[in-house]
Amino acid sequence: MSKLNIRPLHDRVIVKRLAEEAKTAGGIIIPDSAKEKPTEGEVVSVGNGAITPDGTIRPLAVKVGDKVLFEKWGATEIKMNGEEYLVMNEDKVIAILTA
Repeated sequence: MSKLNIRPLHDRVIVKRLAEEAKTAGGIIIPDSAKEKPTEGEVVSVGNGAITPDGTIRPLAVKVGDKVLFEKWGATEIKMNGEEYLVMNEDKVIAILTA
């Protein structure tokens, strides 16, 4: 993966979608037209933190390299260096995947 020349602001994160499975657990190959975009990805960049009502900055719970689940809607798709990324607020991240 190439280095991004972009840093999200405040509580936003940039996520690279993880590759989707091309076949089901039973071995059936899924055609491209029937595939849904995965809601799993890797955090590649994070902002400085959320600004609270009293003006302090709350650090983000996610960090670069985290594998995450995120909401299906609510992200902005961008393309940089020939790669597709999603920019979303941290509250669109549902969970951090652990090993």
